[in-house]
Amino acid sequence: MSAAELPRLRSRTGRWIVVATVLASAVASLDATVVNIALPRIGDALHTGVAGLQWTLSGYTLTLASFILLGGSLGDRLGRRKVLVWGTVGFAAASVLCGAAVNIEMLVAARIVQGVAGALLTPGSLALISSSIDERDQGAAIGLWSGFGGIASAAGPFLGGWLIEVASWRSIFLINVPLAAIVVAVALRHVPESRDPGAARRADVPGALVVALALGALTFGLIEKMPLLAVLGVVLLAVFVVIELRSDHPLVPPTLFRSRVFTAANLVTLAVYAALGGVFFLLVLQLQQVAHFSPLVAGVATLPMTVIMLVLSAPAGRWAQRHGPHLPMTVGPLLAAAGLVLLLRIGPGSGHLGGYLRDVLPGVIVFGLGLSTLVAPLTGAVLGAAASSEAGIASGVNNAVARTAQLLAVAALPGLAGISGSVTDAAAIDHGFGVAMWICAGLLLIGSAIAAALLGGPRARREPGSVDTLPQCGMSGPAVQPEVPGHAAGR
Repeated sequence: MSAAELPRLRSRTGRWIVVATVLASAVASLDATVVNIALPRIGDALHTGVAGLQWTLSGYTLTLASFILLGGSLGDRLGRRKVLVWGTVGFAAASVLCGAAVNIEMLVAARIVQGVAGALLTPGSLALISSSIDERDQGAAIGLWSGFGGIASAAGPFLGGWLIEVASWRSIFLINVPLAAIVVAVALRHVPESRDPGAARRADVPGALVVALALGALTFGLIEKMPLLAVLGVVLLAVFVVIELRSDHPLVPPTLFRSRVFTAANLVTLAVYAALGGVFFLLVLQLQQVAHFSPLVAGVATLPMTVIMLVLSAPAGRWAQRHGPHLPMTVGPLLAAAGLVLLLRIGPGSGHLGGYLRDVLPGVIVFGLGLSTLVAPLTGAVLGAAASSEAGIASGVNNAVARTAQLLAVAALPGLAGISGSVTDAAAIDHGFGVAMWICAGLLLIGSAIAAALLGGPRARREPGSVDTLPQCGMSGPAVQPEVPGHAAGR
């Protein structure tokens, strides 16, 4: 279909394209938010400790971070609708296996498969909008995609907590199946196929396999406390860099990093999203195992953060578009770090309304203000630093960096904080939570320092006419979409 023939947003086809892409994004967003809420119940039901819960999150994030750029590349070459449908079907099948898991090993294996499917599903949703909607309506379509995705993420903790209490933790995976069926039916019937005629003929499969092995070795080494394996992972990451420098069709084009702003924005992403990965993994354990919140109440407890981000992220993005991202990307992490210091008050006496208002809500509000100040300007810095023809791959690289940061944080932080063994050891979790929050606050301070030192000036401003989008929050725009706690984006 030529550019002149692309449907307008108000057309029947245009509306169906938005419906399919919003629902596809919602599948990934809901999964990201509800799984964290279910972790304590999963630990109890499958008789696993903290390491098993780390693998429940990391198995998914590992394959997602490793293959998300390859998934976007396959969509460009083979057809974006086709790859989206493949990913959605695979995600649904893996979700059924997750819901049927009889032990932690089966659950982790299913989560690994789910991550591979997510790497096909996630990039396709936004790519279909940018390739299938008339360019005059793309800004509005992306706004709908992001806004409804934000609503899905906001509903995720509440829905997840409710499902866990009225059914079981297995229901949070099975809820993906009917959503996926709707996505597939709508996509096959109403969404036109699209490809990139300028895409490389060959995908960078060697690069994807090496980075998967590298992240796998790092994750296994950190969770299982095997330093030599972690070192091997670092070596393999260096090999991946060499492959990308020599490839004529790299997953990560080295030319992107010639931009000081792009490099700085990704360094900030690495530090900030490592902190976010640690916070949202351990916060649900602290709320449920130490403060004795029910899954439903724990899910609702962070809702003010999501509301703040939905309200304030677009104004923050517009401000950064006019003035540059230097100030918000410096101040945002500082505010978020202050929020984590306030969250240190959460303890055994926080499990009632007064305790929530005193110990939880102030930290949630300040943390949400920090993320609202930071996320949209970070998206703008990433996209504004790349040529318009490279905006998709720039977004994908930033997404992969964020996923990798979260993966490594979940793998490393519990060990660094002294949290290991049984998930019911409330004293160890309480002590380790305090240590971990200080580490995460330090990571946020590092992110602020990088932004203060390396960003600023006209080159850091967003290009005129670029699109402001809301975050899919909880945890945004096409580059990084924090989903409290997860992260979805389009290539």
